[in-house]
Amino acid sequence: MVVYQGKGVYGAVAVGKVSVFSRSSADVRRVNVNDTEKELSRVEAAKEMAAQQLEAIHSKALKEVGEANAEIFEVHLMMLDDEDYNDSIKSIIETQKVNAEYAVAVTADNFAEMFSSMDDAYMQARAADVKDISDRLISCLTGGSKTENSSDEKMIICADDLAPSETVSLDKDKVLAFVTAFGSSNSHTAILARNMNIPAVISAGEDFLKNIHDGDMLIVDGHTGQLIVSPDDATIAKYTAKQAEDARKKQLLQELKGKENITLDGRKINIFANIGGVGSIGAVLANDAGGIGLFRSEFLYLESEDYPTEEQQFSAYRKVLESMAGKKVIIRTLDIGADKQIDYFGLEKEDNPALGLRAVRICLTRPEIFKTQLRALYRASAFGDLGIMFPMITSVAEVEKCLAVCEEVKAELKSDGIRFNENTEIGIMIETPAAAVISDLLAPLVDFFSVGTNDLTQYTLACDRQNAKLEPFVDTHHEAVLRLIEMAANNAHKNGTWIGICGELAADLTLTETFMRMGIDELSVSPPYVLPLREKVRSLDLSR
Repeated sequence: MVVYQGKGVYGAVAVGKVSVFSRSSADVRRVNVNDTEKELSRVEAAKEMAAQQLEAIHSKALKEVGEANAEIFEVHLMMLDDEDYNDSIKSIIETQKVNAEYAVAVTADNFAEMFSSMDDAYMQARAADVKDISDRLISCLTGGSKTENSSDEKMIICADDLAPSETVSLDKDKVLAFVTAFGSSNSHTAILARNMNIPAVISAGEDFLKNIHDGDMLIVDGHTGQLIVSPDDATIAKYTAKQAEDARKKQLLQELKGKENITLDGRKINIFANIGGVGSIGAVLANDAGGIGLFRSEFLYLESEDYPTEEQQFSAYRKVLESMAGKKVIIRTLDIGADKQIDYFGLEKEDNPALGLRAVRICLTRPEIFKTQLRALYRASAFGDLGIMFPMITSVAEVEKCLAVCEEVKAELKSDGIRFNENTEIGIMIETPAAAVISDLLAPLVDFFSVGTNDLTQYTLACDRQNAKLEPFVDTHHEAVLRLIEMAANNAHKNGTWIGICGELAADLTLTETFMRMGIDELSVSPPYVLPLREKVRSLDLSR
């Protein structure tokens, strides 16, 4: 019996046999060719096949992990058509007169090396995306495929790392859990695992991978990150009992539906859900969330080949408001930029996009896009309880400009005789240290704050959460982050403004009591975390 320690990314236990995930990596060799046109045609055919595969993966991801988490595959589809990437492949084929597989492999290596050498962590992370896309292209060119578990028995998948497309492509009916030797707990793959409800441990280490084999018995504890290879009977019995306890708790959670989010001493809090599109409304209702605390509107832009019209946006916003039947729905205005790039926006490449032209900065510099979205939102406000939220705020001036555009839109709608809710709540995200520090100045201007802890942590600690190398430096419970949240809460309440949290920390049950003692009014989490959070709230006694 050998024990390894990794990092748990989804709290559940699995006991079963191992299937080592191996890729049928093609042996790419340089072959001199005379007919370069034929090679270019092969590349185009492979791209078409790869695009079809990615669209299928995207559709599967939409069903299993929701729009927001499926966005990575839209990014992959866009990267497949990247002009620089394709020009490189074409140039290598034509100038060196070589085969398509070799041109793709060389381009992949060059681009991955280029991204890896950049100072910006976001761009470094793109190296893995380029490799993922290029491996798929080469596989299409060679007719290769990835090795999958062909057994009907459910297995624990072990790999060096899994690309997001590989994670989503796994047949959930055959997967007990997955374990990777490397990877970050904040990576796309880890987030996908959490949303797919698959027990998972990452960063198990190279030694684990070297010493694990097909058919080995393994225990995966996603709560602690512990991995036990070849466990004895007593250990298997212990963890089987832990599995049964997990199942019992899940059943008990279902009994919490319809009950209040109230502590033992009577303090209430709203528990809402975060979603990235209309298709996730069912999950919100199934998990009994009290409303939607974060509706990411950018899916409308990411799924379009051109700017979505006012009517297209109005239709989507109206649908979500009608479906929620009077429950609160907070829609965040466009949050494009940084890791969400859209070709038709024509944004210039930036050395550090996380600190560049993104979110409300785009809206304020392109008022025609902003006004179209605000008109659609205000028109939808007549069909439910809408809150409009502006992201990436850093100053009073930005909020004042946003409010001025809102007034312009409302005046236009009045003039056009279009009905809307004059009392639609306006809020801002507290996701920059600047916003938290001047929250006393911002609070009088708006109805609510919503803390985006992912970006607030990233900007406060100067650590990119997508960069696995920074994992040891990212302390999500850092005192600086918690003080900023508390400062914003105090300033909000002094001015009669309510405050919620819609980032990953809202689902961190070890911080629930801390947030309630700060006076946080609302916690908004992914739909599967609503009931566990309710259970936690109902177990607290803040009078002690």
